[in-house]
Amino acid sequence: MPFPDPDFSKWLSNIRRDFHMHPELSFKEHRTTRTIAEILEALHLPVTLFPDLTGAVALIQGARGGPTVGLRADMDALPIQEENDVPYRSRNDGVMHACGHDGHMAIMVGVAKRIREEGLASEFAGNVKCLFQPAEERAAGAMAMIERGVLENPPVDLLLAGHVTSDLRAGEVGLFKGVGFASADRFEIRITGKGAHGARPEEGIDPVVAGAHLVGALQSVVSRNIKPMEAGVITVGKFRAGEAANVIPERAILEGTLRALSEPVRKHLIQRVKEMAAGTETLFQVTCDLKFHGGTPVLSNDARLVGLLYEAAGRIVGKEKIHWIPPAMGAEDFAFFAKQRPAALIRLGCAKDKGKSPFGLHSPRFDMDESVLEIGCAVFFEALRMILVERRLKDALVL
Repeated sequence: MPFPDPDFSKWLSNIRRDFHMHPELSFKEHRTTRTIAEILEALHLPVTLFPDLTGAVALIQGARGGPTVGLRADMDALPIQEENDVPYRSRNDGVMHACGHDGHMAIMVGVAKRIREEGLASEFAGNVKCLFQPAEERAAGAMAMIERGVLENPPVDLLLAGHVTSDLRAGEVGLFKGVGFASADRFEIRITGKGAHGARPEEGIDPVVAGAHLVGALQSVVSRNIKPMEAGVITVGKFRAGEAANVIPERAILEGTLRALSEPVRKHLIQRVKEMAAGTETLFQVTCDLKFHGGTPVLSNDARLVGLLYEAAGRIVGKEKIHWIPPAMGAEDFAFFAKQRPAALIRLGCAKDKGKSPFGLHSPRFDMDESVLEIGCAVFFEALRMILVERRLKDALVL
């Protein structure tokens, strides 16, 4: 297939725009799942669906034995009202593909289409397993798929994924050396005191004062307990208490997140939050009920796979357009896959202007230069060819 190919590019654009017009929230990607299954079945690929979960798996079997490469694309949209005035704007009020997952799905089915139409599977020493994953935005879909055995039958040996970014121009790509995304753990602290009249504070135990102290104290953890060369973030995003200005309430509720770029720092932050909550109980005579909800691990990229993606991307866009990018403090639930198998994620530039786009991911004005779709397909297609045809994985650069 020539590159670029106007007909293939138009096909990808149509697929992406259909997904964009019909966005669905996490674990509700029912139409999206059906559409993906129809596209894959039209390519005569076996598709596995789940009776209790959205998402799909397609297996492309090679002619000879070898590793199975997993390719992951996320499917869900965000609860955002789109503000773009384009023909393919979201038709679902309050829901939008503002994180590029519509593009990720189009790239994935595009890779499958190229493999089938070019007969590359007949040259494969190994297999490709396409994982269309729900609920990335809730950091829950990857584990849900793992629990349903998507990394088995046949066993997946390594995984690749991509994510568009408006921080890079279309035609550029970004790679991580090692850690790519931070861990993220959400916490809730319910502080219970004793309600009283605002004019008689001595009769109560004020959870607002205790909570305010705890918020300030938590900000000292990163600055005084973490080495300056390491990274961590504690954010209290919610503080709810009281209904009236002249009443000391019975309780206050804090909610926030912890983020870190290493598992030791992550564990230390969690421990310090526990200790500070306990200390607040003693200091203010309140009770603190601390709960952690879920949690996404650090996403570490396998050095050999990063080296292989570097070579594959260099063949497509030129090595001068490959950027080494620093870790992001955001979370990515592809990390759950990366905990199970060697894995790597590549960033695909999609900015529509000559520089960084003013409307980044999760913006109601986010959109992408659709040339990223064919570029993404070409990079993954080349990576698969290098792994399963050229058998370059063992000799890949370690970066």
